[in-house]
Amino acid sequence: MSLDELQRIKQWHVHHRGDHPLEYHLWDGMLTLWMMGWVGWVPAFAFDALWAMPLCVLAMAAPSLYVTWRMRAHHARRLRCDWLARKVQQ
Repeated sequence: MSLDELQRIKQWHVHHRGDHPLEYHLWDGMLTLWMMGWVGWVPAFAFDALWAMPLCVLAMAAPSLYVTWRMRAHHARRLRCDWLARKVQQ
């Protein structure tokens, strides 16, 4: 997932924060995990905490995994995802 896609989704959530507060906070959580993964792998490697490396990789993939999950739920009509619908249409 590119930074442009992350930014586009974040901007959608900021603009619709009042209408979709849960989605807004979930996306902030995904971005927090993403940042923790990118920042955390260096200390994990430096301090030989190799057990933490898979957690860092999973955290780095969190936004992509979340978007994939939302896309599947949206296409199965189990969950409506307006910010995803724009991406698919473009």
